[in-house]
Amino acid sequence: MKIFVVNCGSSSVKYNVFEMPAESVLARGVVERVGTGEAHLTHEVGPDREERPVEAADPEQGLRVVIEALTAGRSPAIDSLEAIDAVGHRVVHGGEEMSDSVRIDASVLEVVRRYAPLAPLHNPANLAGIAAARRVLPEAPHVAVFDTAFFAALGPEAYRYAVPAEWYAQHGVRRYGFHGTSHRYVTARAAELLGKTPGEVNLITAHLGNGCSMTAVAGGRAVDHSLGMSTLEGLMMGTRCGDLDPGVVLHMLRAGLSGDAVADALSRRSGLLGVSGVSNDMRDLVARAAEGHEAADLAIEMFVYRMAKYVGAYTAILPPLDAVVLTGGIGENSVPVRSRLCRRLAGLGAICDEARNAAATAGRAGAITTDASPLSVWVVPTDEELMIARDTAAVVAAAR
Repeated sequence: MKIFVVNCGSSSVKYNVFEMPAESVLARGVVERVGTGEAHLTHEVGPDREERPVEAADPEQGLRVVIEALTAGRSPAIDSLEAIDAVGHRVVHGGEEMSDSVRIDASVLEVVRRYAPLAPLHNPANLAGIAAARRVLPEAPHVAVFDTAFFAALGPEAYRYAVPAEWYAQHGVRRYGFHGTSHRYVTARAAELLGKTPGEVNLITAHLGNGCSMTAVAGGRAVDHSLGMSTLEGLMMGTRCGDLDPGVVLHMLRAGLSGDAVADALSRRSGLLGVSGVSNDMRDLVARAAEGHEAADLAIEMFVYRMAKYVGAYTAILPPLDAVVLTGGIGENSVPVRSRLCRRLAGLGAICDEARNAAATAGRAGAITTDASPLSVWVVPTDEELMIARDTAAVVAAAR
């Protein structure tokens, strides 16, 4: 069974073609910096790697670039799109209604649209990817894999907000949680690396990319999470503000900004971009900080500082930790950010091994702290696409 996995995010389109159940990768790649005018395709088929600039003003245009590369590029992975047996889509927000992976139909699409205001950078992109893929592959089953699924078991002490009860009952105001596919994968993979089953591990997992989140994992299950009802809460992100006093929103509304203007600023012009004034990309900020750019350096330090605060908070509610696990584009690749984080966590016992930290790149998993470190910090590359392929194959098989 060939599964085409589509992961349309806020600034990228990741994709894989898997042969299941062998889980072998026939092709993979990513269109990065979607919508910036500097979009770039990386397409891999076996040892052949193609990189080139592309036109990708939005996720749908990015997906069309992907489809062309798969079928008619320099190294086509498949003879035709008819070879695809099913398509798996990452979808960010499904509310309480969609906590499992399901085959996409009109009712599923309506739920995704309904929750788009709570994930404005993602659900519309997810819908665009689904729409484009269904037009190209109308006969194949399409499956939605929701970020909310891993957090379905959160207790009310974690998912409820201290607001009037009718807000929850009538309007669904609660913590939902996102990046669940990534947190679920790295939890299982970290357990394997630690020589344990998922049910035996207590972890703090951190997905760090353009969007960022942290999860407290007890016995392999999520018990708390940094993102909330929307994708704005929690850690500082590429363009999103993270934790913010609600009074700031009220203040800016009273200052004359419209609700849409405030929402746009908090989602698209805050975070690393808002503080640095130059970029939402950590790679750019590290380079500018090394050149002495003070605002870029401050953005990085704020990012790390807030992560350290969450580690401290989650350590307080968890059984003894097995590890802090870093993943995502920043977590897997930014040696300077990881080094800064370990320094911030020194009070909890983290002792960075700089050689290990430098070596933990290019898809390598491993500890970046010393063997004697009381707090163990690991890098574990995520594989959301494989999790989506597994769920897609399972949903399709169950329907037969």
